[in-house]
Amino acid sequence: MARDAGVLMHITSLPSPCGIGTLGREAYRFADFLKAAGQRYWQILPVGPTSYGDSPYQSFSTYAGNPYLIDLDLLQEEGLLEKEEYEALDWGGDPLRVDYEALYRSRFQVLRLAYERGASRDREEFERFRRDNESWLGNYALFMAVKEHFGMISWLEWPDEGIRLRRKRSLVQYEKRLKAQVEFWEYVQFLFFRQWRQLKAYVNSLGILIFGDMPIYVAMDSADTWSNPEIFWLDRSRRPVCVAGCPPDYFSETGQLWGNPLYDWEFLKKTKYNWWMNRIDLTRRLFDVTRIDHFRAFDTYYAIPYGEETAVNGQWMEGPGIDFFKTLRRSLGNVPIIAEDLGLLFPSVQKLLKKTGYPGMKVLQFAFDSNEENDYLPHHFDNHCVVYTGTHDNNTVNGWLEQASRKDRKFAVDYCRLTKREGYHWGMIRTGLSSVSDLAIAQMQDVLGLGAESRMNLPSTLGGNWQWRMAPDALTPELAGKLRYYTALYGRLPKKTAGE
Repeated sequence: MARDAGVLMHITSLPSPCGIGTLGREAYRFADFLKAAGQRYWQILPVGPTSYGDSPYQSFSTYAGNPYLIDLDLLQEEGLLEKEEYEALDWGGDPLRVDYEALYRSRFQVLRLAYERGASRDREEFERFRRDNESWLGNYALFMAVKEHFGMISWLEWPDEGIRLRRKRSLVQYEKRLKAQVEFWEYVQFLFFRQWRQLKAYVNSLGILIFGDMPIYVAMDSADTWSNPEIFWLDRSRRPVCVAGCPPDYFSETGQLWGNPLYDWEFLKKTKYNWWMNRIDLTRRLFDVTRIDHFRAFDTYYAIPYGEETAVNGQWMEGPGIDFFKTLRRSLGNVPIIAEDLGLLFPSVQKLLKKTGYPGMKVLQFAFDSNEENDYLPHHFDNHCVVYTGTHDNNTVNGWLEQASRKDRKFAVDYCRLTKREGYHWGMIRTGLSSVSDLAIAQMQDVLGLGAESRMNLPSTLGGNWQWRMAPDALTPELAGKLRYYTALYGRLPKKTAGE
């Protein structure tokens, strides 16, 4: 990696008149802002269709794109919608928060209009898309169609055992019975990926790389688990034996109970990790660089018995280790990966990370606990890492400083030479940019100097997360110029723009 800088800003957080950030005009405008600010990376969160809790880390599919991200104005320009068909709908009353309930009520009725007008018109291109994605698209579309048929309840609760357990006769029957609904869900993916390709081409044309995110686990209520039960640790009724999470830590005294099904790594190894190789292959075509969330689970993962109410009673188990990554390199070559290696790690995790050669992560908010041996303090860094002011799981810098203990706050102020005149958030961004880390990433909330009300996610809580949106007038030439100044000061401008 070169010495670069970037901004963490999920697509859903962009402004738009339809309730949530999309792949439309504001995404292109944000890319222009990054270019003007001298940034090389645009980091986003997972882009899959969100399920219960609205978390991008709990998706109905590891392959599909989020229908909420499809831009309606672009569909109108293509002749698939009329403005009056969506402008008057309820998209939520607060332009600075995503109202997922309002989105759910309005979004799909509009997309059905686009499908009714576009599926026949786009037939040749649509069919090519279906052929190119047949390994996952049909299963996902059938899953969503059946799920919709049964009132969106979890597939574990579907009243028809035949389709729940994917018996061949039932699959054929439902494919025939729900043919139009299946095609609708396929066409929605066609629209998403068409808009995604156009946006990514534009972002890349500016010399900016899209830094994506891949959750290590998939949701229990997902097309992936339903259509590939053999790769997960499930019982005969296809309910999980144990589920994923992490023990008590910085974020929670009772740990984090994520509820995702765990992998059957022995089975996956026998298949040369084929499902995983396909997944990573798609991810590398979606993104230029990919962060693998919860990397440590490839070494040791935390297994919590199904039915537990907290993560306290879990146990550590061995993951696939370096064998997985050797297979990955043989299958796909050197895929650009960043390892999320945060938290308390066993020495074996650190050894695995070193063997893979992937950069790890450093979060400045974790550095100031009055411990001079803290690995997150910049004077302990080597260059082969990515430093963050904070991630989506952290508070904003200003929010964190308000809530930190007096001792930790003083340590941060003294260490980073923070002043009110400069702005504490800019001082923290400066600290990351001035470090030896190859890549420095700032949350957009920190670039804007926002407080705790703009936090993206509070781990181990349900409700109120993933809602933050940027104000429509937030991106100014002055803000881009200030970020560019700091980026240039510490030698992080992209080489193509260094002489500008």
